[in-house]
Amino acid sequence: MKKIFIIAIAFSVFSCSVEPSRSIVDGSDLEVLSDIQKNQWVRAYLNQDTVLLNQLLHEYYHLVDDNGDKYTKEDEMTYISNYAPSYSSHEYEIIEISLIDTGAASVIAKATLKGTDGAEAYITTYVSSTAFVKVDGNWQAISCHVSGVKEERFPMAPSE
Repeated sequence: MKKIFIIAIAFSVFSCSVEPSRSIVDGSDLEVLSDIQKNQWVRAYLNQDTVLLNQLLHEYYHLVDDNGDKYTKEDEMTYISNYAPSYSSHEYEIIEISLIDTGAASVIAKATLKGTDGAEAYITTYVSSTAFVKVDGNWQAISCHVSGVKEERFPMAPSE
């Protein structure tokens, strides 16, 4: 009898502590993630806004670039603080956003950067795949991978 009682208590404690997973994703999350990728992300880098970038990147954030090099959130914060962008335009075209009910998302986007470098104009394109997690109601990038970097250069007419 004692053995059955202990098993019953153990089972009731276990069953009370397990909660079914709840969705923390809502209907506005697609728009929020699109805005982060297309507007906030661009604004943070273009304006060297470390306050905004700090909000957008999770503490465990890492970036893997097209060469396979890995960078941390600290690396990105240092880079954005020390180097103004040479491009004048940075746009993202969202290819796909995937949401997981428990608060994760993947955003695949094509980026186009336009600028001038010396006597040449350039257009750089690449595809990024960014994983986001929802923390305390806010989406933060936790991982990003960049691939397919292509650059076109155009000689500029000499100024008179």
